[in-house]
Amino acid sequence: MKQNQCQILIVGAGISGLPIARQSVSQGIKDILILEKDYTLGLHSSGRNSGVLHAGMYYTPETLKAKFCVQGNRLMKKFCREKGLTLNETGKVILAGSPSEVESLYELKRRADLCGACTSLINRKKLLEIEPHAAAGTEALFSPDTAVIKPIEVIRALEAELVQSSKVTISYGTVFQGLSGDNQAQTSSGVIRFEKFINTAGSYADQVANRFGLGREYKILPFKGTYKKLTANRTSLVRGNIYPVPNLRTPFLGIHLTRTADDEILVGPTAIPAFGRENYHTFEGWGLETIAILLRDSVLMLRNPTFRQVAMTEPKKYLKWFVLKEAKKLVPELRLNDLTETEHAGIRPQLIHWPTKKLVMDYVVLQSHNSLHVLNPVSPAFTSSMAFAEDVVGRFLG
Repeated sequence: MKQNQCQILIVGAGISGLPIARQSVSQGIKDILILEKDYTLGLHSSGRNSGVLHAGMYYTPETLKAKFCVQGNRLMKKFCREKGLTLNETGKVILAGSPSEVESLYELKRRADLCGACTSLINRKKLLEIEPHAAAGTEALFSPDTAVIKPIEVIRALEAELVQSSKVTISYGTVFQGLSGDNQAQTSSGVIRFEKFINTAGSYADQVANRFGLGREYKILPFKGTYKKLTANRTSLVRGNIYPVPNLRTPFLGIHLTRTADDEILVGPTAIPAFGRENYHTFEGWGLETIAILLRDSVLMLRNPTFRQVAMTEPKKYLKWFVLKEAKKLVPELRLNDLTETEHAGIRPQLIHWPTKKLVMDYVVLQSHNSLHVLNPVSPAFTSSMAFAEDVVGRFLG
């Protein structure tokens, strides 16, 4: 890397950093440097999600997620159409299986209306027209704006556009190590001077923010999302996306079925406490921090009933039988032999507000005079990314 100064230095070339760089270019910034610790893009959350573009019914109206998800959905679809990328507008149904879930379904409808998301309550007849094999229930919620894309396609299209602009340089295999002075970043490739610093480091965003003296009240706890998939002869059981009514006290949506852009049916994800920020498989990603993560898990087991419930129920979903039990609530025809293994797995870098021991439900944006830090970039971060970038760049760069 030869460049040693820039107007804007961005750490992290994922689905937060790339749209922010793109929006900065549109605002006239001509010298942007993005540091990416890996040698290719999309190896982590930005490339490992299921590809669902969410429509905005899960989030309470005052949150950043609610503010950006609906508009982000529209902007991402527009980008995919303009670039000729995969865009399957399959929609989604959310099924209520009990009276208490019907109450939560109405709450989702209320949130959708307040956020400007298009949804409709449907009866069983309409449900079976959309998803013929869905479970019988008193009511369901239909989201026509939910769609599926290929995350890697989007990442690569953004990468190509930024590089071709000649205003953005992506420095691969370059690690941010800290500050070496005012407006100076120490990296694995040397010192870089910057005017503005933007932290979109994903799972490591808290560590980067700490270097600026920010966000010390937050800790990251990684959760592993693993999937099964339906065998090829049973993919006809799902046309689009079939979801349960989630527990609205947690940030997780529960086991659901998604027809991917490759026409596979993913069944998942789990929300299993992981042992590292890149602990995708078995012992992969374990390190010295694993001890600290285990200690945090132990504290939350004692202090946070919601975390305790998740930690006690989710690990057994490594086994097909327990995934099947949840999936059958959505598609009763499913049998154990219909599920097969898949390598698809991701890490959710869930932020914890440590003084209160609570899981943070929304994005967190921290700012100093010359730096901005995006923490808790979890679902629907991919969907929200372009609307989020417009807002961040508008406020931070003035």
